Amino acid sequence: MINTYMSLKTPNLENAYSLRTPEDSVNLYADWAASYDQDFVREQGYLLHIHVACHFAQSGGTGPVLDVGAGTGVCGAALSDLGPSPIDGTDISADMLRVAGRKDTYRDLFTADILKGLPVADGTYAGVVSSGTFTSGHVGPEGLNELIRVTRTGGLVAISINAKHYESAGFATKLESSKAKISDLSLTEVRIYDTTATGEHKDDTAFIAQFRKT
Repeated sequence: MINTYMSLKTPNLENAYSLRTPEDSVNLYADWAASYDQDFVREQGYLLHIHVACHFAQSGGTGPVLDVGAGTGVCGAALSDLGPSPIDGTDISADMLRVAGRKDTYRDLFTADILKGLPVADGTYAGVVSSGTFTSGHVGPEGLNELIRVTRTGGLVAISINAKHYESAGFATKLESSKAKISDLSLTEVRIYDTTATGEHKDDTAFIAQFRKT
């Protein structure tokens, strides 16, 4: 039991993909928060947050925007550079959000578990973005309900979904069943990492799923 616990707390991609409970997520990201931007985003050539931000901005997304699974704020920072504002952020990890707060990107940051519901009124945001949250060991298609709920009518949602997770977790079925609530759905496959990445996941891809709330 001790070895398993320690393994889950080791801050690396394999253990992030192996998370099983919200408590596992909180523990792992507490250990990873301080070094995440350097040893994962920079050293592994992580690109997904940039893809999400660019898709949202280039499709006319406007603020206020909620960054779901904001982590250390790399997606919010990329989006801020492109213009949309103000940006709020939420994440299950308070430690990651403390790092995000140092980027001076967000109007507000709050800790929450999307699967338990966000402390946000219906239709609060003109846009929602999320990078790296809908992936193995993290959030499945049931999390889409909250994204749709907090988005105002006509608002734009742009999120990444790990391609392997999309196929195995039922995202296609969920999006199909949500057609009465969303429109203009598009899926664009992108690389998660640049060509300098190494390791088992260096060629992994994700879909940028984008839609508007009807």
